[in-house]
Amino acid sequence: MVVYLPVDPELLEQAQRVGGEKTKQATVERALREFIARREQKRILDLFGTLEWDEGYDYKRGRERR
Repeated sequence: MVVYLPVDPELLEQAQRVGGEKTKQATVERALREFIARREQKRILDLFGTLEWDEGYDYKRGRERR
C-alpha cells in the first residue's frame, strides 16, 4: 500500500542523515518503529508503582527443592 503524506523535507533529510538509512521510505519506517517502541516502553514504565505486592510472600521459600 502506498500512502502519500506531506512531510517537511528538511526534517526528513535530517532524520535520514542522523539515522543512516539509504532511502526516505526506510527512514520513515524506522522512525515509526522507534516511535512505537518508545510508546510501548513508556506504557510499561507507567505501570511501576501500580501493582500491589504481598509483603508476606517468601520468594526464597518458593525456590526450595522438593
